[in-house]
Amino acid sequence: MLIADSDQYGAFIATTQVWDVSQLEEVNVNSKEFKELLVRLYQQVNNIANILNIKDTGQYQLSEFITGQLFFSNPALSSATEQTANDRQIIRKVINFGALPNATTKSVAHNINCTTMTSFTAIYGAATDPSGLNYIPLPYASPTLINNIELKLTGTNVTIITGSNRSNFTITYIVLEYIQS
Repeated sequence: MLIADSDQYGAFIATTQVWDVSQLEEVNVNSKEFKELLVRLYQQVNNIANILNIKDTGQYQLSEFITGQLFFSNPALSSATEQTANDRQIIRKVINFGALPNATTKSVAHNINCTTMTSFTAIYGAATDPSGLNYIPLPYASPTLINNIELKLTGTNVTIITGSNRSNFTITYIVLEYIQS
């Protein structure tokens, strides 16, 4: 059974027991009750499949990964176009960027096949200074202009620009989420 409308609150499966085990053990496989049991079981399995299919998968892979997130259909498509207007899958890829640069620019290839149909929905990351136990989000905004860190993307690279020495941040992960339509 669906607990909430997935368009509003997310989608969840009831965790209460659906079946009375004693009834399952006593039911005659040729009876009307058994046929009803099979129908209810099928409905419950269908609910589980429907909910699982719309859940956001929390895996962050170095390779392209379909998250389960759905973006609204392409507004350029309609009943008058050849292609059907369907919700679009979000693809996620993590870039292991390495160390942040020392007051300069560093680029790392993302190896995503970007075309005119590619749109990015999220570009974000975090950097870790393992020896100083410091952690910063990317991009990073500071009231001190020189401490700002720019994060940008081109059709081939992830680029980070630092205004000060940030090379002590040796672990940097950039998360890219995008659609291909």
